[in-house]
Amino acid sequence: MNRRSFLGGVLATGTALAATPLTATETNPPKEKAPAARPAEARSGNPESAIDFRYAPVRHQTAICFPDDEYKSLVNEAGRLLYGYERGSWPLAAGLKVGFGLEGMQPAFVARQELESAGTPIVHTALAYPGMTVELIAFATNEAGEGRVDNVILEATPNGEGPVNLEPGLEFETAERFDLEVKSDYFRVTRHGTHEVLLVGRGMDGPQVEEGWGGLDQTSRLVLHRGVAAKAKPYRAFYRLPQERQNAETLAAGLKDMEGLLGRRRAFWREWKAFKEPAAIAAPGRTGEFVEACARNILQAREMRDGKLTFQVGPTCYRGLWVVDGNFILEAARYMGYDKDALEGLRTTWSKQGPSGQIVAGAGKEHWKDTAIALFTLARQCELGQDWTPMRELEEQAAKALDFLEGLEAAAVKEGSALGRYGLLAKGMADGGIGGVTDELTNTVWALAGLKALAEAAEQKKMERLARARAMHDRLKAAFEKAAAQEMKRHTAGFEYLPMLLKNDPEWQLPDAWDRPRPQSAQWALSHAIFPGRVFLPQDPIVRGHVKLMQAVVQEEIPAETGWMRHEAVWTYNAPFVAEVYLWLGMQQAAHDTFAGFLNHASPQYCWREEQPLKNSLIGEYTGDMPHNWASAECIRYVRHMLALEDGGHLRLLEGVTEGELAAKKPWGVTASPTRFGRVSLRLEPMDGGRGWRMMFERGVGPAPEKVSLPAKLGRRAVFAKVEGAKTRLDGESVTVEPAAAKWSAMWKIS
Repeated sequence: MNRRSFLGGVLATGTALAATPLTATETNPPKEKAPAARPAEARSGNPESAIDFRYAPVRHQTAICFPDDEYKSLVNEAGRLLYGYERGSWPLAAGLKVGFGLEGMQPAFVARQELESAGTPIVHTALAYPGMTVELIAFATNEAGEGRVDNVILEATPNGEGPVNLEPGLEFETAERFDLEVKSDYFRVTRHGTHEVLLVGRGMDGPQVEEGWGGLDQTSRLVLHRGVAAKAKPYRAFYRLPQERQNAETLAAGLKDMEGLLGRRRAFWREWKAFKEPAAIAAPGRTGEFVEACARNILQAREMRDGKLTFQVGPTCYRGLWVVDGNFILEAARYMGYDKDALEGLRTTWSKQGPSGQIVAGAGKEHWKDTAIALFTLARQCELGQDWTPMRELEEQAAKALDFLEGLEAAAVKEGSALGRYGLLAKGMADGGIGGVTDELTNTVWALAGLKALAEAAEQKKMERLARARAMHDRLKAAFEKAAAQEMKRHTAGFEYLPMLLKNDPEWQLPDAWDRPRPQSAQWALSHAIFPGRVFLPQDPIVRGHVKLMQAVVQEEIPAETGWMRHEAVWTYNAPFVAEVYLWLGMQQAAHDTFAGFLNHASPQYCWREEQPLKNSLIGEYTGDMPHNWASAECIRYVRHMLALEDGGHLRLLEGVTEGELAAKKPWGVTASPTRFGRVSLRLEPMDGGRGWRMMFERGVGPAPEKVSLPAKLGRRAVFAKVEGAKTRLDGESVTVEPAAAKWSAMWKIS
């Protein structure tokens, strides 16, 4: 057995045996050796309200690509580049992982990972070795004449003063085989058999790879010659991975322009803005960072698919169109100022309609609710744009969607199901923790929201062909209320709630309780029906039961076990669904705390995984994409709504502002934010040296609200003083402002 066969096909150079993996460990050393954690940002002086990423997933990934980029390059928590996700492939299943680090006895641990800024997806990963810190800088480029390339700079700096010997290494985890070629001043790794270039690289003083070692095999390592690092002169290597099958010579020149490439990318991201003027959301501190990063996340995931602009959910298993996710992403896109793009996204959604009138996208055929959600999206996009042309253009398609939904009522009767006996929609897929085709209520509750939104729009615009949406809604709502009265269940905590799976379903009777649905399973659709659907009145027992259920299952600051991972896990962005319900119900502190909990489940790169285990769980695995952009959209939507919330004809301003938002004594606001009442701008800022608050408000062209209101008290101490420019009336805990007034200012003074 020779050295090469002992290594199992690993390509190695130098005299030391490369026996330890380059992959950084996910467990930090003892606290006294670890670098300082990223500082928390308190939101009220209460440490429980701090945004400090306390529940961030251990395994996470960040997109470094450009907006609308075809190449959705990802960097994981250890600074490895992830490739080879087929469309629809499951998370963490990258076909190729490329790792960067040093050889030696001890593996590295991840000391930190962060972006250069919320708007700049240049990822810095610090790996700690004995006596040495390695910083990896991953960034994308798209230089003229060169094309799209991923780049990684490795910089090794000793912790002490003296020089340190080191051997840099590359690790390729894949089923592919590669070949190595060494040129005079760089080396290249090519795919075996095709000679397609995977990577070109160069050490600080040249290629530093010995010729003659042959090819690379699965899970293989490429070890460079010995280098020397000193504090005054760190060791550097530069690696470039072409994304457009460029040849090595095209990329080789850039190996000598490492600083220039990085500098130009920094300049690009500094100048690029995620929000399109005049639309803006201003939030201080970490909340503002999240808003900026989430807008960028959404645009990085977007791309043209079959000639249609598609707002995609994520870069891996959700790289495509999902109708329900898309509804909220398109709303966020409007808040970001992308009106034309959102309209294109709306048309992309409706392009998924078949001859039956059903809309089928990523969630599948039995997701009947997608057809109703598309109706909801159509109405919402028209009112946000103050333009009803799309509804008139799609009127025939909307009528076919109504035909399809009516057919589901008849199908339920024909199939003889409990749903049919109640007069609800046919058996379908609930999603969010309940799979299969079952007697479930999520399709019906979303149908109610879609029919209500379409009915209101059709009545407003006198669209006769769509007028029957009202009768359909009323008929279905009456049937649903009768069904709900029979299907309410008693929770072990002593309250009544409405499960989304009917009582007759055999899953409730499975012998092992572990296998049964959770009471909170699939409640996501009911959250949406409550708000933004406004299907139920706030005092409805269904709403009260839903709130009590969500409060009863809180773990790690958010409702837990609400999704596919039923045990010791959280569906991260389910939390803002619930926070918006609390916001609509006037439960300010509960909304604030739940939203803060949601932010704390993001990675420090402002991304969420769909579902993840509880921090101290010893079971479970991650589920879903990352970055997950329904989560990104929910972040943007919540911040907008906490400042300006549309509740039917009622415009509720500063509804979600608590002491936590005021603690920093910095401005909050929105600019030219679209609403059903026209574009709204407001700015809340401290006045009189922090002894009060002032809000300036302006509304553009659009129908006047029926009611405009403000809190009579901001936080714990700021009491309403006056409004200038409009008439007001004190109404209990709120102040009603003259709805027709388009420009005014309000003041609160701290007592």
